[in-house]
Amino acid sequence: MSEVYVDWALAKRTGRRWVSDGPSTTPTEAADVVAELRDAAHRALQPVADTARLDAAAGANSPVHVVDRGAWIDVNVESMAALLTPVVDELTARRKAGPRARAVGARVTGTETGALMGFVASKVLGQFDLAPDGQPSLLLVAPNIVAAERQLGVDPSDFRLWVCLHEETHRVQFTAVPWLREHLIDRIRTLAVDMVPRPEMLQERLQAAAKALPGILKEGSGGLTDLVGSPEQRAELANVTAIMSLLEGHADVVMDDVGPQIVPSVEEIRRKFDARRKGTVGPDRIIRRLLGLEAKMRQYRDGAAFCRAVQEKVGIDGFNAVWAGPENLPTADEIYAPATWVARVHG
Repeated sequence: MSEVYVDWALAKRTGRRWVSDGPSTTPTEAADVVAELRDAAHRALQPVADTARLDAAAGANSPVHVVDRGAWIDVNVESMAALLTPVVDELTARRKAGPRARAVGARVTGTETGALMGFVASKVLGQFDLAPDGQPSLLLVAPNIVAAERQLGVDPSDFRLWVCLHEETHRVQFTAVPWLREHLIDRIRTLAVDMVPRPEMLQERLQAAAKALPGILKEGSGGLTDLVGSPEQRAELANVTAIMSLLEGHADVVMDDVGPQIVPSVEEIRRKFDARRKGTVGPDRIIRRLLGLEAKMRQYRDGAAFCRAVQEKVGIDGFNAVWAGPENLPTADEIYAPATWVARVHG
């Protein structure tokens, strides 16, 4: 029987306690939002696939779920638990603590995980859930989409379709490229296991974390991920981040190419949304830096610049060589030097 190092049920309960329900809507309004988001996802799929020149057939068979914040927390806690199973096995192999200490630790980490999920659950608009041991699906977080469209003062129908363009690109990426999901899951799992400190290293890691905390809060920091230990671990984390930058940047490029064709107010939406991305201040910004969410914003920018530069040199079909196999994914260096990737892959 596997040891318990995170109380995942407690994580779900804690996350739900931390997060609010979201903006007020009547039952009729809520039902209309759900129906419109489902329709928008359906309408976005084929234009996204056509623009990306990827096959939408497999994506059409993967589910779309319009969820509230609590359901998003439940799905993501379950995916995190599945993703980190090898880490738990590694901790079990190295354990020194007794059952009572492990139980206390499981509750602490469960509470911390839930608090993290509660914070993020109020921010995310949509997500393609990789579901490491289950059925991948597209999640659209209805209350957050409604909150964002009200805050921005944009046309709700246009905004909902615009959001779906980005999220449907992710669904197409992972369903049209069969090897991509398992490859990314394996890379993350391997890195997570490698990052588990040995008992004799734990105090050293904690001391390093305390000393590094002021730097983590500075502009340009990657958040707590900056505490990764060895140079090899940092290099692998950078390469995994490059893959995420590719995926996020590609989704932004596709949505910007499709948007003018089917979203009438796309220019206003993009302008206001970009300003919103930059406008976070106060305690919320500190938390974002700690969690590395500001670094994630850079993934959109860096990945989009890579995609645009490659497409300018070799066209969309030439860019799509990136999906041919794991060896064609850009490295951490190449994501900032697209010509280097083009030279390596296309000669």
